[in-house]
Amino acid sequence: MAARSNADFDGQEVLAFAIELAKKAGNAILQGSQNRKAKAEADWESLTKKNTADLVTETDQAVEKLVKETIAAKYPTHKFIGEESWAAGEEAKLDDAPTWIVDPIDGTTNFVTGFPFCAISIGVAYKQRPVIGVVYNPFLRRLYSAWKGNGAYLEYLDEKGAQIGQPSKLPLNPIFPLSSLRHAVVAVEWGSDRTKETIEKKTLSFARLCGNPEEGVQGGQFVRGVRSIGSAALSCCAVAEGALDLWQEVGCWAWDVCAGAVIVQEAGGAVVGSKQAFLSGASKFNDVTPEVLQGRKYVVIRAIADSEGEKGIDAQKRIIKDFYGALEDWEAKSVGPSR
Repeated sequence: MAARSNADFDGQEVLAFAIELAKKAGNAILQGSQNRKAKAEADWESLTKKNTADLVTETDQAVEKLVKETIAAKYPTHKFIGEESWAAGEEAKLDDAPTWIVDPIDGTTNFVTGFPFCAISIGVAYKQRPVIGVVYNPFLRRLYSAWKGNGAYLEYLDEKGAQIGQPSKLPLNPIFPLSSLRHAVVAVEWGSDRTKETIEKKTLSFARLCGNPEEGVQGGQFVRGVRSIGSAALSCCAVAEGALDLWQEVGCWAWDVCAGAVIVQEAGGAVVGSKQAFLSGASKFNDVTPEVLQGRKYVVIRAIADSEGEKGIDAQKRIIKDFYGALEDWEAKSVGPSR
């Protein structure tokens, strides 16, 4: 990868540091999982947050503390925005300074239940745009990384954290055209907001996405498949790989998507914000501004090849427009940041 830096921000150095930090955090996550299993039978109730869709773990706080302190020691002038820090009342304002945006465990519920799709998500924003992303799933030992302008990569690690073979450039799958939403595999989430209004809108929206209009589903898009992974960061990475065509969610946070947004963009994909902003043309396409990053409404789409009569970028816009046309609009509720 080409080296680019300036006096304030050495992207190559920051990326290398973030990758090693993700590995350390991954080890802490694995240790936390082992500790949790040992305690679970005797102390299950205290390990769960009652009456919500989310589960809170001690490991979240421990991993964020490790990450935050390690960053502060290396880069004392850099800012930090983290899930647990935000929950404790720290400010999450984004400005031009190098800013680390971190989710210690993206996919908390997956972590608690042993479903191996959770990750440490480490994003770095500079001059108000995400520029570096590292997402590491320590259970599957898959590490995704990207640096703006230098591509996105997937590494497989062994049990000691050493790289196996050479990094694979994303996307892994060939870049194909996508003629319509009907041919797409999409990912959506039910999320933490289970209020009547939100659930009714999601249910109607998801029914339209899945439903066959020829069988009486009004507005049905009859998409090829629907997935729900339970991790925004890993959903973004699946889009970057080409394993998913599109992912959408309302209600997650900047630390869930910052790293994944860079990985998707560097794999040729696109990231957009709210339905209203996209359909009105109020925001520039595939520009992850602070308003998009912190807007809590996201659609992410894979790279699409040019086809006869249509550029890939125009196909991305068309598919997102059709997707948003099938969705009701609902607001992100502040029901808590944990996933």
